[in-house]
Amino acid sequence: MKLPSLRKGIESPEMSPEESYQNEISERIEYNHKNRAGLNRIRKHPIQVLTEKPANILLLTLPIALTIFIGGMLFIFSSYGVQAFLTSTMPDDILVITVLITAFPLAILDFREEQRVRNIERELPNFFRDVAGMNESGMTLPNAIHIVATGEYGNLTRHIRKLDNDMSWNIPFVEAIYSFGKRLETPLANRSVDLIAKASTAGGDVSEVLRAAAVDSYEFVNLETERRNNMLIYVVIVLISFLVFLFVIAVMTGTFLDTMANAGAAVAETGGAGAGAFGASIDMDFYRRLFSHAAMIQGFFSGLVAGQMGEGRAVGGLKYSCIMLIIAWVSFRFFI
Repeated sequence: MKLPSLRKGIESPEMSPEESYQNEISERIEYNHKNRAGLNRIRKHPIQVLTEKPANILLLTLPIALTIFIGGMLFIFSSYGVQAFLTSTMPDDILVITVLITAFPLAILDFREEQRVRNIERELPNFFRDVAGMNESGMTLPNAIHIVATGEYGNLTRHIRKLDNDMSWNIPFVEAIYSFGKRLETPLANRSVDLIAKASTAGGDVSEVLRAAAVDSYEFVNLETERRNNMLIYVVIVLISFLVFLFVIAVMTGTFLDTMANAGAAVAETGGAGAGAFGASIDMDFYRRLFSHAAMIQGFFSGLVAGQMGEGRAVGGLKYSCIMLIIAWVSFRFFI
């Protein structure tokens, strides 16, 4: 977008051309700042704003989900009456679609963010170790970072090159490293950057500080990986338990209850006295709907439990929740 001319109205008889030019630059900076914050930023870069943090996508999905839910329920009520909420599966379908519209995009973005954080934290110890080694060999810190910035560190590479640019403009190391950590936005990066900045401010040897940060971050990554591997078996157990539960319901519904209902109906047709007790009064649609509710509720919340156990975050289990909810819904709508 072409910036509007700001020179008109700035010049005055009391201003020199240099002062007018400086004022115009200030006005342009202020104009750009306003367009990069608040509602102006959302209007100009909606996709970037919605995807930069996983929770931001709720600004879009929640209104859509609520609109579909309210509109769907009103349609059912106006077309079929109140009785449809008790006897039909349409309200369940609308509720499932509403939950998926809300949770599925959040699960995808959270998974992407979790992969980004994991990749950055895996490369962070290598970056600190390489910079410390070059600094110990006699290079200045800006030169060491400049050489390291030519290497490949996965998702961390572009952030290292931005740090190199900051250092090349003679920005103090402590200020540059704080900006580096702020751009990374990961727990390990914030912890390591805070350690390096405070130790450097206190007058410590930067090389030793960087090497200590490398060791600390390496141990952190190893412990996190070990914890994740140890908890993987429990995540698998949660997922298999849901599938076993679904299988048991399918067998019970397709064999036992159906057999009981058919046998009871046959006895009732012959006028047997024990028809009611034998199963003629079994409402199979009611039981199928009841079991579908149980399966979908268990699937969704079991996914959250799996995320809490496997990643230490319930939100991290949304991907499992969405998958199991879809499996339960499809199973009862088309197979059971």
